[in-house]
Amino acid sequence: MGAKILIIDDDSNISEMLSTHLEKDGYEVKVASDGVEGINYFKMYEPDLVLLDIMLPRKDGWQVCREIREISFKPIIMITAKGETFDKVLSLELGADDFVVKPFEIKELMARIKAVLRRCSIHETPSDSEVVKFDNIEISRQKYELKLNGKSVDVPPKELELLYFLASNYNRVFTRDQLLDKVWSFDYLGDSRTVDVHVKRLREKLAGVSDKWVLKTVWGIGYKFELLQ
Repeated sequence: MGAKILIIDDDSNISEMLSTHLEKDGYEVKVASDGVEGINYFKMYEPDLVLLDIMLPRKDGWQVCREIREISFKPIIMITAKGETFDKVLSLELGADDFVVKPFEIKELMARIKAVLRRCSIHETPSDSEVVKFDNIEISRQKYELKLNGKSVDVPPKELELLYFLASNYNRVFTRDQLLDKVWSFDYLGDSRTVDVHVKRLREKLAGVSDKWVLKTVWGIGYKFELLQ
């Protein structure tokens, strides 16, 4: 069997349709119809990817995403009828890897599933060199760990990946669209302000850590991790 996928959606028609296409492509599929059942299935089933609806009974998709991220970095694709920018940004802030709005084209969703699984399989076997160190900061993509002044700091996966990417390419300026492409690695259809939100939260964590580097805004262009002389 291929990768294991957990569908958490209370719409049985959508779940059946997704299951049929996924199983046809060789995936192993489990289905949960509400948030509580979804969390329990995730712990028992240990899927490789989760397709998660937002509007769920008993426990909504936001809370399910939060709880999964407390115990796992397995990829999550949010699927919802709500297409507002706020919902997309919040999904990404909570640690989701992608966002698809109903009604969706099944071919597009299948392509996104393959892309996310491919990207995550690369991240699961990183080299020991995937650690960036500067004054009072250490970023490990291997362990998904951020250390400031020698102490581990809680940081959501996408914030860590963004910081790791910028620090790995220090003194280089990247636009918001470039960062979305490099860090989120999919065709983002929403508002690029999600990058601004992640940078703002990173700055709050990094405040006062060092005077030898800075997470800098380059006005009119984007952001860079700058080493100071």
